[in-house]
Amino acid sequence: MDAAAALARREMTGGPRDPGLVVAVDIGTTGVKAAAVDVDAVSHADAEREYPTESPHPGWVVQDPDMVVDAAAAVVREVSGAVTGSGHRVAAVAFSAAMHSLIALDADGAPITPSVTWADERARAQARRLRDSGDWLSLHRRTGTPVHPMSPLVKLLWFREEQPEVWGRAAHWVGIKEYVVHRLTGQLMVDESTASATGLYGLAARDWDDEALALAGVRREQLPNLCPPTQIVAGLGEGVTAWGLPVGTPVVVGASDGVLANLGVGAVASGVAACSIGTSGAIRGVVPEPQVDDRGRVFCYLLVPGRWVVGGATNNGGNMLRWLGRVVGAELADPDTELTRLAATVPPGAEGLLMLPYLAGERAPRWSGDPYGALLGLSQRHGRAHVVRAALEGVCLQLALVLEAMRASGLELTELRATGGFARSVFWRQLLADVLGTAVGFPANEQGSAVGAALLGHVALGHLQSVDEAAALVRVAEVVHPNPDRAELYRALLPSFAAVAEAVETVPTWR
Repeated sequence: MDAAAALARREMTGGPRDPGLVVAVDIGTTGVKAAAVDVDAVSHADAEREYPTESPHPGWVVQDPDMVVDAAAAVVREVSGAVTGSGHRVAAVAFSAAMHSLIALDADGAPITPSVTWADERARAQARRLRDSGDWLSLHRRTGTPVHPMSPLVKLLWFREEQPEVWGRAAHWVGIKEYVVHRLTGQLMVDESTASATGLYGLAARDWDDEALALAGVRREQLPNLCPPTQIVAGLGEGVTAWGLPVGTPVVVGASDGVLANLGVGAVASGVAACSIGTSGAIRGVVPEPQVDDRGRVFCYLLVPGRWVVGGATNNGGNMLRWLGRVVGAELADPDTELTRLAATVPPGAEGLLMLPYLAGERAPRWSGDPYGALLGLSQRHGRAHVVRAALEGVCLQLALVLEAMRASGLELTELRATGGFARSVFWRQLLADVLGTAVGFPANEQGSAVGAALLGHVALGHLQSVDEAAALVRVAEVVHPNPDRAELYRALLPSFAAVAEAVETVPTWR
């Protein structure tokens, strides 16, 4: 259903012609975005704020949760002011956030730890111990969340073992979205989508998993109350002024950024997959019932009942360009643009140079958390352009391994849509299509998770009847087709890339 058809349906059914805009708040790894989106999936205003990520110890990746709250309030205030000034009405605010964060709160709801992000690797020993025990696969199958340092369950084990004083003081354990919503509404709620990515939620029962809670050592009352992603948590009270929203504005709890990216690019039907490359990367398909493959290579998270997102995430995406900018492009005025132009001057395959892009460890499809990055095949003929091309090829080859694992797990994927900051680069768009060997559709709006959160908000308010109707509104602006010769080259290269990735995992390191 396109926008015109959706408008016609609303008129026929007596629905509001202009029900207002939903301001979506997408809390990301390096910053927060807000977008005011109408019921036809058109964005009318957007804003963005970055916030710092700190690493006080090797492997730790944390943020100040109150700084995230302030940034979220600032972008909502900016967007709300822009749209109300142009005559639009804000109908609700809805949330999206990066998965797997963890914050300890005291009895008054104040944070006693930073926000420990998905990229934090401090719990590597706990993850390895669980995997060595042999129990990891049954845990993964029950909860849909891989046993990996990213998992909040594994992080909880670290806090219990390494910081018993924090463990003893913690009245609640939440993620960053739950904390932001708590600051906004006073409610401690977690949507089932975000909960399904904690390692503590049972897919079959759609409830906290008793075995997982016992393993982590947490009690149900220490976790936020479960609710559906379309839950309207509260209406804003008069005391909430920093957000610039009208009193009584409904707050929709929303979901995690990964599953909302599928909705935001219109990929919620069987056979349609979404690929996103921001700081990290992921490929995700949708199935009607929860499923995890026998080898535990894919995750499974809830979007809404009847729509489960199956796929794999990688640790390395846009962070690769930032690293390249520091290492080989410090003198460039616009490293992101100029480095991708430089990469385009080198033939596919980077003249034999192969890079494992594991700057921040890795996740899917092996979920070990241990690998380091590596450059292989270096020779005197290789220069800066070769390194850049090999690095970006490595990011896409890792995503090709994820796609291969998804297909091996039984997903039939016939269409791929992509979103994320990488889509601004014509070179990177084409590279992704070539390496994956499939046509890739790019929606008109690259803010997939924010658009998905806004559309979910419209579903929660009754402006749209379902996520399927919402997804049908998303317009694909461009389809990039793979170059057959390049696709064949990368298809031949993928087994070698996979074999090398497995081999370097056993190389002794300082970790």
